[in-house]
Amino acid sequence: MTFLTKSLGLAAVLALVGCRDEQAGPKNRPPPAPAPGAPIAAAPAGAMRTLDAAPQGLTFESGATWAGGTIAYLGTKVEPARPQPGQQVRLSHYFSALKPPPQGWTFFLHVVDAANGQQLGNADHEIQNGAAPMGSWPVGKVIEDVHVIQMPNYAGTLQFLLGFWQGDARLPVDDRPLPAPRAHDGQQRMFGPKLEGPKEQPLPEYRTPRAARAPVIDGKLDDEVWKAAPAVTLNSSMDGSPVSKKTTARILYDDKFLYVAFDCEDADVWGSLRKKDDPIYTEDAVEIFIDANGDGKTYNELQVSPHNVNFDAAFVARRSDLAEAMKWESGMKSAVTVRGTIDDDSDKDEGFSAEMQIPLGQLMEVPRLPPAKGDTWRFNLYRLEHIVRRQQIEGQSFSPLFAGDFHHLPRFGKLTFE
Repeated sequence: MTFLTKSLGLAAVLALVGCRDEQAGPKNRPPPAPAPGAPIAAAPAGAMRTLDAAPQGLTFESGATWAGGTIAYLGTKVEPARPQPGQQVRLSHYFSALKPPPQGWTFFLHVVDAANGQQLGNADHEIQNGAAPMGSWPVGKVIEDVHVIQMPNYAGTLQFLLGFWQGDARLPVDDRPLPAPRAHDGQQRMFGPKLEGPKEQPLPEYRTPRAARAPVIDGKLDDEVWKAAPAVTLNSSMDGSPVSKKTTARILYDDKFLYVAFDCEDADVWGSLRKKDDPIYTEDAVEIFIDANGDGKTYNELQVSPHNVNFDAAFVARRSDLAEAMKWESGMKSAVTVRGTIDDDSDKDEGFSAEMQIPLGQLMEVPRLPPAKGDTWRFNLYRLEHIVRRQQIEGQSFSPLFAGDFHHLPRFGKLTFE
């Protein structure tokens, strides 16, 4: 249940979520604003800028209103209209107060997958960098809000949803008379522009050898048998780009167990949690998610911290009830070796390695026991690395997710048994 606030691609302006449910908390309240330092480009705070009219040639035209016709959303200009991954995108939104505006409402801007509504993050910010709070808008004038994001390498269509929030409430969007299309998503989030992502990226495959003998689970990774397992390097979970702290992983299997090894570079190995099923996903951890039958619904999550604390859960659907999922016991055996002094940030560590021995018979909906040569499961490997404890966090994965969500099952890679 990882909470991820790493800045990558679109994540540079989105407060991304990993394993935490992105719809947690009050349903009418948007997620918090991006972490300090997120590169949202806007004018410096100062005098409010107003226009007499919105410019011609808006990429997306709206005209929808909030609060009984009090505030109008005129539309947004996207430049360039079809950005490429990594390219800077300038978003200019245009609003107008048709009546004296209410006080105390704050702007939010969410980004979801247009196909399924899954929230990918938010680009919340103050209008005109705080120079134009809604309560100060002059009636009849147009308010322009400009900010810049970086187009992610997200294989799908991004839908922007915008509005205003205060406490646990969102400013209500006015319903349009039928047969006009609905102006909001049912959660008082008004539809804004869409951005088309690149074509779907292929899923990576890991071909796991059968172990000639079982490795000793001691966290040292010095068993000769590990040399038979291909080493893979984890990259950014968001878009597959390189990461700052290298992680390599290997997988083996036999009739009874799946064996997983992680080797992690880490200058500060740490962790404060010590009990089984503690939320180690809020700290440094390595993880494997397994969807054995590949149905995209039922899956297992298994994690190990540098203190060799385990977390395991069995989900019957994406993000199904966590308390119920945590009742599952994997029977996993694990071990960790730290190259350095754990929990001491006064010196520089080299890193840590972890081994996991996972009983195949405990996993959900395994198609066949033992797996036969050529069988393919769906899975992903992850590492959550706190470059700066609880502040600068790096999410890594075997298969890039193109979303801030470790539970993004469609992007799980392929695990083929040899």
